[in-house]
Amino acid sequence: MNSRDHERIAKALIWTAALFVLAVLAFILIYILARGLPRLDWEFLTEIPRNMGRSGGVSSTIVGTLMVTSLAVAIAVPFGIGTAFYLAEYTRGGYITRIIRFCAESLAGIPSIVYGLFGFIFFVIFLGLGWSVISGALTLSVMILPTLIRTSEEAIRAVPNIYREVSYSLSATKWQTIIKVVFPSALPGIANGIILSVGRCIAETAAVILTAGSALRMPSSVFSPTRTMAVHFYILAMEGISMENAFGTAALLIILIFLINVVANTFVNRFVAKGVKR
Repeated sequence: MNSRDHERIAKALIWTAALFVLAVLAFILIYILARGLPRLDWEFLTEIPRNMGRSGGVSSTIVGTLMVTSLAVAIAVPFGIGTAFYLAEYTRGGYITRIIRFCAESLAGIPSIVYGLFGFIFFVIFLGLGWSVISGALTLSVMILPTLIRTSEEAIRAVPNIYREVSYSLSATKWQTIIKVVFPSALPGIANGIILSVGRCIAETAAVILTAGSALRMPSSVFSPTRTMAVHFYILAMEGISMENAFGTAALLIILIFLINVVANTFVNRFVAKGVKR
């Protein structure tokens, strides 16, 4: 066999692997949406779950999901992006840098149930926040920090050094270079990390059920217990309460994550396009 034959075989294997992944994804989506979409009606979307979720809708779980996720991302993003800029722009190796990277990599490998146990002991019990939106959000913010740090750092390091050199040659300070040159160029990669973090927050169950609780009522503040859609789906399916409502919740989760990705990518593309025009 010559080199061309090896290349054809490699391409065939790569295409087979890609098509297999797409087929598995399509099967999962079609199966869940086919069983869940018929359940999505106005009553399901606007009513609070009743009778442990056997009847009613998912309005309180939608609100709980949005509150926990948005608060977790709002807490984690400044720390994650700030740490990424520190590692990429203000350090050139060293003991402290290695410690920060080691800690971030270690946090990325911790199971979510351990984060939940930590959040339960520290936020729920020690700080006295109880099962609440804020306890769940603080726990999730710690959990998504490694993803934000690593993806943001890679995006920042991918910005060509020539951009920085030109900025410095025009008498710009390091801070001005970071804000006006590096950050806009790295924004698409940083946004991808934020989107991944949002998806993980929305889909998380173990860490949330131990910290935010599983109350079915509508949360009135960040100190109220709540049940997210992922937790609601888990409880309905695992306890066999209502598979119809479970699939409806799963379909709604898929649609919500899809909409978040579309909106975020549209915003980033418009921002980048404006930057190119300038």
